Amino acid sequence: MEEFHIDAMTPADWPAVRAIYLEGIATGNATFEKSAPDWAAWDAAHLSHSRLIGRAGDEIAGWAALAPVSGRCVYGGVAEVSLYVAERMRGRKIGRQLLAALVEESERQGLWTLQAGIFPENIASVEAHKRCGFRVVGVREKLGRMDGVWRDVMLMERRNTML
Repeated sequence: MEEFHIDAMTPADWPAVRAIYLEGIATGNATFEKSAPDWAAWDAAHLSHSRLIGRAGDEIAGWAALAPVSGRCVYGGVAEVSLYVAERMRGRKIGRQLLAALVEESERQGLWTLQAGIFPENIASVEAHKRCGFRVVGVREKLGRMDGVWRDVMLMERRNTML
């Protein structure tokens, strides 16, 4: 594999990030979303810090970012994980490397809890999260419908180890 490194995401990365997001959407096992937003909407929905891209050579191979779970100040240290890997780069542990770096960055930023909602069928994502210290909190049964089918969502969380 090409040399892999992780950088902060910039607005200039958005076309590649969005393309990877669309590949994840196409799997049917990454998100309930059916389309990717434009940069302005995505930017507004995510924390301004803890936005990472993984590069294999010059190509963006994946990305990870955090979104606030609530606007209430009591939840200011709790964020939800988004993690996506380009289709042709899957199976190379890129997701796990990005997630580990995201965890480190979140702790530097003072966050105390990360959570992830993952379809149980997305085994690679579940395993990457477990390897990065996330635990299964529970399964939210029939949380939403996708293409007329009720889908369960596994709730996973990781507490800041520096607490």
